[in-house]
Amino acid sequence: MTDLLTVRDLHAGYDGTTVLDGVDLDVPAGAVVALLGRNGVGKTTLVHTVMGMLEPYSGSVRVGGRELAGAAAHTVARNGVAIVPQGRRVFAPLTVEENLRIAASRRRRGQWTPERIYELMPRLAERRANRGDQLSGGEQQMLAIARALMRNPRLLLLDEPSDGLAPAVVDQVAGLLEGLRDEGIATLLVEQDLHLAFRLAGEVAVMQKGRIVHRCGTEEFRADRDRAHALLGVG
Repeated sequence: MTDLLTVRDLHAGYDGTTVLDGVDLDVPAGAVVALLGRNGVGKTTLVHTVMGMLEPYSGSVRVGGRELAGAAAHTVARNGVAIVPQGRRVFAPLTVEENLRIAASRRRRGQWTPERIYELMPRLAERRANRGDQLSGGEQQMLAIARALMRNPRLLLLDEPSDGLAPAVVDQVAGLLEGLRDEGIATLLVEQDLHLAFRLAGEVAVMQKGRIVHRCGTEEFRADRDRAHALLGVG
């Protein structure tokens, strides 16, 4: 399978401090890779650097073979990358419909339209006239995913989609994301909820101290409890 995202020897951080210390990571086209690790190891920093929200110190970030390390976020987006940030960050004063229309105005050509979003997420169709701040946490998360899809991405960056959601709502979001696997969108999933990560991802990559220290298939990782405990502190 061809890799859509290729990260090599990536170094990045904040105000001269190093957070990413030589990251190597691949996400194959159409695959879901879960990026796991304890808090503070650099997972969100990696997502932000890939998206162009943080300029790297050095290293390579290639999407579809094109070098994008250091490119501005809007350039990265034009090359088919979209992010669902931690905390959702929908436009609270705007309606669901307006949130989607703004995203559509900046999108690449492709199949995702508001009408198709509403077919996939009927709850958003019911709430299309409601403002972002009138939605529940789960509805806001769905809207954040919908906005990213409106960009017609080939690579989706998901940063903690279960954050702050009740278990029943997480299950609804998981069902939505499972449906997206059939759409052929490559996905890098940062997630603390291992049940969600294992449900969605075919592969896992574990980060420690700004580096990828382990990579394997999801089932292999789940079966090796000793390794999971050593890497993540879980049983």
